[in-house]
Amino acid sequence: MSTPHVRIGNCSGFYGDRLSAMREMLEGGELDYLTGDYLAELTMLILGRDRMKDSSRGYAKTFLRQVEDCLSLALDRGVKIVANAGGLNPKGLADALTQLGSGAKIAYVDGDDLLSRADELGLGSPLTANAYLGAWGIVEALKSGADVVVTGRVTDASVIVGPAAHHFGWNRTDYDALAGAVVAGHVIECGTQATGGNYSFFTEIADMGRPGFPIAEIHADGSSVITKHDDTGGAVSVGTVTAQLLYEITGGRYANPDVTARIDTAVLTQESSDRVRISQVKGEAPPPTLKVSLNSLGGFRNEFTLVLTGLDIDAKAELAQKQFESWLPTRPKELEWTLVRTDKPDAPTEETASALLRCVARDSDPNIVGRQFSSVAVELALASYPGLSLTAPPGHGAPFGVFTAGYVDAGEVPHAVTLADGTRVDIPSATDTAVLEPLPEPELPPKRPGESTITVPLGTVAAARSGDKGGNANVGVWVRSDDEFAWLAHALTVEELKSLLPEASNLTVTRHVLPHLKALNFVIEGILGQGVASQARFDPQAKGLGEWLRSRHIAIPETLVFQGQI
Repeated sequence: MSTPHVRIGNCSGFYGDRLSAMREMLEGGELDYLTGDYLAELTMLILGRDRMKDSSRGYAKTFLRQVEDCLSLALDRGVKIVANAGGLNPKGLADALTQLGSGAKIAYVDGDDLLSRADELGLGSPLTANAYLGAWGIVEALKSGADVVVTGRVTDASVIVGPAAHHFGWNRTDYDALAGAVVAGHVIECGTQATGGNYSFFTEIADMGRPGFPIAEIHADGSSVITKHDDTGGAVSVGTVTAQLLYEITGGRYANPDVTARIDTAVLTQESSDRVRISQVKGEAPPPTLKVSLNSLGGFRNEFTLVLTGLDIDAKAELAQKQFESWLPTRPKELEWTLVRTDKPDAPTEETASALLRCVARDSDPNIVGRQFSSVAVELALASYPGLSLTAPPGHGAPFGVFTAGYVDAGEVPHAVTLADGTRVDIPSATDTAVLEPLPEPELPPKRPGESTITVPLGTVAAARSGDKGGNANVGVWVRSDDEFAWLAHALTVEELKSLLPEASNLTVTRHVLPHLKALNFVIEGILGQGVASQARFDPQAKGLGEWLRSRHIAIPETLVFQGQI
């Protein structure tokens, strides 16, 4: 291709993202492709339950609404649409899109759904079982002239890698180029998280009213520039891009079905306002196995929250807990109490004088956490501590899900694409593979000499981004200068992190050092229990874990704290 780059925009970071984003992106400026990521781990469970109720469902209905509104605009502008909104039923979504009657060429990618073979493949008996596919089915669809390509469970970055690989005619072993596209895709697939959303230093962004969605201008060598449409809110900076690069990764190797991208080799450069170049990304052969997203029904749960006001908060909580547990006809398998001390002494308002006592129950029997559980909570009303009230009436209990990751040989997954004319094309798995190995620990910068420190929040100098991967949490921490990184790399050890985050003190924590990004990445195993759907923690997706870490106090050299201040 003679064009210097391909311009790929994103209009969705999750199922439920801004409904108007597709139109905003199409009307806001020039694009070659518009992509969307709709499939989080939790989404697959939601779609699985949809499919149980109606076998014709199982895809992201909001995407269909967006395309119904915007397809003629996309066709007029020559913009191809690629999204993983097909979920558990890409054919069903493709059929629904065809019925819109636009005349657009619709193709769909499937083969990821392994549910019927789950037991045979050693995956148990889940509700959903979907392998993470790569980009080559999308490439084949675009080669055929498709206007819209919908997929099942491809990796988040694949919807961006596919258009880039097609545009430049990359081969399956063009690993550096593919890895660069994976990194660009990883940055923009979560939508406005790349343009200031969920960003630690958000107060430094002039306009956060309505952040614009991101765009990746990808070049033939895989390098890219991350940007956004003019006159949209938010910002694209080395900081916002770094934050998203650290999101939900483990170490320096980021495995995808088509290539293992070396996140640790990425170099970020601020070219100009709202333009960040990503270059020098190295790629390696992909692993021989594909990750499989497994969702199962874990049982049933229920909860209620009591308000405790004024004096004797601990004694009030103890009384309520003792009464409730002794009155239960049957104790649930899991019963967790959490006292949240939001109360203040001599408070000027009743709300600030109050604490919250939360009780969560789980059991395989819906009756045990159903009406009998809720009724006992209500029966406390006139028989317990003074001032008792509930934040809301307890419900009847509801099923909860459990996410686990499985792995299967890539050759066991029948990756395929069905073109607009009905032709079905099988996509072979990668033949050149390499078992994923941890990288050797990089050399740390020299330790700073002893100097005066001041105990302040870690976030005084450091930013963070956190998220969930099944039952594990990932926390990326980064700083903006070499001096700060020389301190951070030695100060924020695994032991120090456990000290700052006591909830992780008895868990396995792994630290990965990423010098090019001036970052550390921590994986905290098991802190989210059985995954987001199990609601095992106050913050079930670990979205605020990084901000909690930033709020914790640590001794930082005074020269770093007051750097740049008068």
